[in-house]
Amino acid sequence: MADNAPIDIIRSHQDDLDRESAQQEQKLHPHSPAVEPDEKYERDVPPDGGYGWVCVACVFWINAHTWGINSSYGVFLSHYLSHNVFPDTSPLFYAFTGGLSISCALLVAPLATHFIHKWGTRFVLNLGIFFETLSLIGSSFATLKWHIMLSQGVCFGWGMGFLFVGSVGIAPQWFNKRRSVAMGITAAGSGLGGLIYSLAVGAIIPRYGLGWAFRILGIISCVVNLVCCNLLRDRNKAVGSRFTAFHLPLLRRPEFLLFLGWGVFSMLGYVALLFSVANFALSVGLSSHQGSIVSALLNLGQGLGRPCVGMFSDRLGRMNIATLLTFLCGLFCLVIWTSADNMGVVCFFAILVGTVSGTYWATVSPVLVEIIGIRDLPSGLSITWITLVSPCTVSEAIALQLRSSSGGGTSYLRVQLFTGFMYIGAALCLWLVRGWKVGEIERAQREDAMPVAPLTKITKETTGSVVNTPEPVQAAQLWSPVSLMRRMVAMKRV
Repeated sequence: MADNAPIDIIRSHQDDLDRESAQQEQKLHPHSPAVEPDEKYERDVPPDGGYGWVCVACVFWINAHTWGINSSYGVFLSHYLSHNVFPDTSPLFYAFTGGLSISCALLVAPLATHFIHKWGTRFVLNLGIFFETLSLIGSSFATLKWHIMLSQGVCFGWGMGFLFVGSVGIAPQWFNKRRSVAMGITAAGSGLGGLIYSLAVGAIIPRYGLGWAFRILGIISCVVNLVCCNLLRDRNKAVGSRFTAFHLPLLRRPEFLLFLGWGVFSMLGYVALLFSVANFALSVGLSSHQGSIVSALLNLGQGLGRPCVGMFSDRLGRMNIATLLTFLCGLFCLVIWTSADNMGVVCFFAILVGTVSGTYWATVSPVLVEIIGIRDLPSGLSITWITLVSPCTVSEAIALQLRSSSGGGTSYLRVQLFTGFMYIGAALCLWLVRGWKVGEIERAQREDAMPVAPLTKITKETTGSVVNTPEPVQAAQLWSPVSLMRRMVAMKRV
C-alpha cells in the first residue's frame, strides 16, 4: 500500500484540479448546469445510425428547400438583368438582394439559438417555415424593387436562417464515426435542390411568368418543410449542448479565429461563384436557358460532391479533406474558369467546381467539433454565422463591380481571379489550424502514455518520494512558427 501512496496523492490532486476546472467553467457559463468532468454528457455515445438516418433525410430535404431554392437566385438574377423587370434598378441592387438573403439567414443565428434554448428546436423550425412561405408568396406580388428586397432578400433570409440553425446541429448529435458522411449527405440537399429549382425556375418563368414561379416554389417548400421539420428529433439533452449565443472566450483562441477566416474567405468566393456563373454564361454568347442549365450543373456538382466529401473526411481526416478541396476549388477557378469560352467547357467547369465549391458547408460542423468540442458547437456556430454576414452580403456586389463593361469572355476575368484567390486564402487559414490540431493530438498522446497526467509536478516534499511526470506542452508552444510548419506538412489523419 505504501508504494501506491504517491499515485493516490497524485490522483487526489488531479481530482481537485478537475473540480476547480468545472467550477471555472460554471463561472464562464452561469446559465448552464454545473457538471463534473465525468458527468454523463462527456460519456454520451451517439448511436451512429438508427433514427439518426431519418434525421439526415429530413435535414437533406430542408436544405434542398432552403439553400437549394436560394441557389436558384442566379437564374432570377439573370432574368432581372436581361428583362429589366423593375425599371431604374441597377445590377448592384440585385446583387445586394441575393447576398442579403444569405446574410440575413446568418444574422438571425443568435436569435434562433436563443429560441431553441427557450422554446425548443421544433418551434424554431416552424417559425422558419412561416417566414420562408411568406417571402415566396409575397415576392410573387412584388411590383417595386424594394418589395423584392424585403421579400426575396430579408424575409426569405429569416426563414432560411431559422430552418438552417434549427436543423444544422442535429445530424452531428446522432453520429460519431460517420459524422462527416452524415453531414455530407445533408449538405448535398442544397446541391440537389439547386439543380431541381434552377431548371424549374428557368422553365417556369418563360411559360407561366415570374409571379407563378414564386408561388409554386412557396407551396412546394411549405409542404416539404412541414413534414421534415416535424419528423426531426434533437439530442440536445443527451449531449449537454450549451445554447449560449456568444461564448466570447472562444474568440481568444487562435485556432477558432483562423477557422472564422476559413469561413470568411470561403464565402467571399462561394457567393460570387454561385450567383455569377449563370450571367457569365451569357457573356460568352450562351442563351438564358443555357445559363440556367449551367447554374443547374453547378448545383448538380454540389449534390454529387458533398456526400463524397463527407465519406473521405471520415476516412482521411476532416481537416485534411477540407483544406485540400478548398484549395482545389480556387485552383479550378484560376485555371479552368478563366479559359471557359463555350458551352462544353463552361458545363465541365460547372460540374467540376460544384463538387468542391461547397466544401465549407459540408464540413463546417465536423471541423468545428474537432476544434471546440460537441458541447460548444451551438455557440461556435452562432459566432460563425454572425461573422459570415458581411462577406455574404458584399460578395456578389464585389463581383459585379469587378466585372468589366467591355463584354465578351474576358469581362469576368477579375471576378475569376478574385474567386480563385479567396478560396486559396481560405485553404491557407485551415492549413494553419491543421498544424495546431496535429500538435494537440501529439500532446494528448504524450499525456495518455502516462498512468496519471497531473498539471503540476509532485515533489518529494509533497509525497515523500520523487514522482517523474512530464511537464505539459503549453498552448503557446503549439503556435511557434518552426514547430507549426513541421506539423502542417506532417502526414497524419486529422
